[in-house]
Amino acid sequence: MPQDRVAPRRGAERPWLSAYPRGMPAEIDVAALGTLVDLFEDTLRRHPDRPAVQCFGSRITYGALGESARAVAAWLAAQGYGKGDRIAIMMPNVPAYPVAILGVLLAGCTVVNVNPLYTPRELTAQLADSGARALFVLENFAHTVETSLAEVSLERIVVAGPGDGLGLKGRAIGWASRTLKKAVPAYALPPERTVRFEQVQRLGRTLPRPVVALAPDDLAFLQYTGGTTGVAKAAMLTHRNIVANVAQCQTWFCIDGDDGRERVMITALPLYHIFALTCCFFLFVKLGGCCLLIPNPRDADGFVKTLKGNRFTHLSGVNTLFNLLVNHPGIGAVNFGHVDFVIAGGMAVQAPVAAKWKTITGTTIVEGYGLSETSPVVCVNPPSLVEWSGTIGFPLPSTDVAIRTVDGRSAGPGEPGELCVRGPQVMAGYWRRPDETARATTPDGYFRTGDVAVFEPDGQVRIVDRMKDMILVSGFNVYPNEIEEVLAGHPGVLECAVVGARHDETGEMVVAHVVRRTDETTPDLLRAFARTQLTGYKVPRRVVFHEALPKTNVGKVLRRALRDDPPAS
Repeated sequence: MPQDRVAPRRGAERPWLSAYPRGMPAEIDVAALGTLVDLFEDTLRRHPDRPAVQCFGSRITYGALGESARAVAAWLAAQGYGKGDRIAIMMPNVPAYPVAILGVLLAGCTVVNVNPLYTPRELTAQLADSGARALFVLENFAHTVETSLAEVSLERIVVAGPGDGLGLKGRAIGWASRTLKKAVPAYALPPERTVRFEQVQRLGRTLPRPVVALAPDDLAFLQYTGGTTGVAKAAMLTHRNIVANVAQCQTWFCIDGDDGRERVMITALPLYHIFALTCCFFLFVKLGGCCLLIPNPRDADGFVKTLKGNRFTHLSGVNTLFNLLVNHPGIGAVNFGHVDFVIAGGMAVQAPVAAKWKTITGTTIVEGYGLSETSPVVCVNPPSLVEWSGTIGFPLPSTDVAIRTVDGRSAGPGEPGELCVRGPQVMAGYWRRPDETARATTPDGYFRTGDVAVFEPDGQVRIVDRMKDMILVSGFNVYPNEIEEVLAGHPGVLECAVVGARHDETGEMVVAHVVRRTDETTPDLLRAFARTQLTGYKVPRRVVFHEALPKTNVGKVLRRALRDDPPAS
């Protein structure tokens, strides 16, 4: 899927170009881009003394980060790992994570990002599919690895502590463990295959640095995703894919990394998620900025305390994260006066959340859109946005977007269809799944996202919903996002998710799953509220109350976990 070699459309077929901010180029020079290693080493040469990573109240400079990453790379090379080998990393946002990522890439290997909350079954499947030879894991999750070893073989297991990578000792390590809110369960890994992260660091500093000839088209990450079919598979992201998306984002946000400003990105989304990996980590590495890691964003008190105690310039999140913060009593005391922009992705931002965020913080949520398969950013609103728009903005430079109807024709303005994408950030394909790659690719080389979208008259894109989440009621298309946004506007609703369920008369019916603020919020009250803003077939036939909604570790609501037919209420 050589996206960067496909000539983009021009003229009337790219209506967004005429609405681009003044001076914004239509294209970036993809041919001039190098690898992620080139990107890191360029910043290392220019800004060795700038802070690169902050966590648990301590910072590490680019110079120190480079030494640590090179030690990991040297150790990997000494173990016989090199270009083409897959190395898995299973950690939340702790200091060892960026050290491990860069070390694996410097060794010429491919990073396999693993959700640390995976069950043994999920971990086993991902290790087996990727063929990972070694694994870096935070000790809090080593017990999961122990269970998986009954079915998969790992040649080396590197176990890190929460404070590893910052030189934290004693009391500070205890603080790190408390921040994670997760005790270290007992585990027993094979001693002959297991080594501590700090030992890797010590040994690696005594070993020669590997010299690896990397090219932009070499594989940098296997990024696992459910994709458009729900089947777990890995998007093959090359160095060119990620570096191109970094360049596209830097161009769009007009950020000069050499202007002398200290930029700090609040990184609450986990680095194993593609949004944080590209937009929080590698973009800020390119800028010589600091990535302030939040190991446990679900600890709202700790998160807000961190925001109060630090000067930051950028913040990223998903709708559920913003909803968590605006409902915290301490958020009003946070200083947002130095913030350049707040960016959202991963799931649709709801209008009530965006409005409350603007009222409390004085900043506007700039919403974008992307997928694991697109490294991830496809579209984004201008950073100068004054009021939340409800759209995902415009396609980035060098990005070509088409909206296709079921019969394959191009949809007109306002006509819904499947969002399809071409550009240098689009993956090389799915790992060892040529059939899935073919299914996700149009005959003219576009990646099919599986999302329903419409073009606004000026070329902005508005997401309607996921194709697989659409509910068909008596032949009418119902999109959960629309209903969720209406229900989220009721003062008795903290959060909600809408799914379809079988129904004998209408084929499917609308079911609302709700976390309510008070017991006075009843199903009849919510249905009556919905009827004031929705036509009859869109009004939830059932309302089911929950203490909490199931979510991914990124905070996206798992609609698929709610699709079982619930009891009537």
